[in-house]
Amino acid sequence: MTIESRPPLPPFNAETAVKKVRLAEDAWNSRDPDRVSLAYTLDSQWRNRGEFLSGRKQIVSFLQRKWSKEFDYRLIKELWVSDGNRIAVRFAYEWHDETGAWFRAYGNENWEFADSGLMRLRIASINDLPIKESERKYHWPLGRRPDDHPGLSELGL
Repeated sequence: MTIESRPPLPPFNAETAVKKVRLAEDAWNSRDPDRVSLAYTLDSQWRNRGEFLSGRKQIVSFLQRKWSKEFDYRLIKELWVSDGNRIAVRFAYEWHDETGAWFRAYGNENWEFADSGLMRLRIASINDLPIKESERKYHWPLGRRPDDHPGLSELGL
């Protein structure tokens, strides 16, 4: 049996925590539920807003539902703090619904990792703010945020 691992591995330092956050951002910006789910333990526990999930199968289903309603999704994550096997991030993402109404979602996530570097716990608090299309700040092509695109702090978010 192969044991999965997802470097960088805990305990995290400033450099490895920033790398872990960027890898998570990149995966989420792929909008590929299967790819995203591979960063989590098989029995990973989530709280996302008021929804509680357990395991990769539920994570995949959740993300399929999410991205079937959130169009042109673009996300930026930023490290807040890390210690040992835990990382806290803040994030903001932009998307529009089927009517063309745009939103920016702001939130915080608390992550806890297994020794393998797979996330075993994700607690997310998220608020949506309606925005005008002219207020959008994320204009890169769908997919990975370019390295030269400003982060949250640089954008004043």
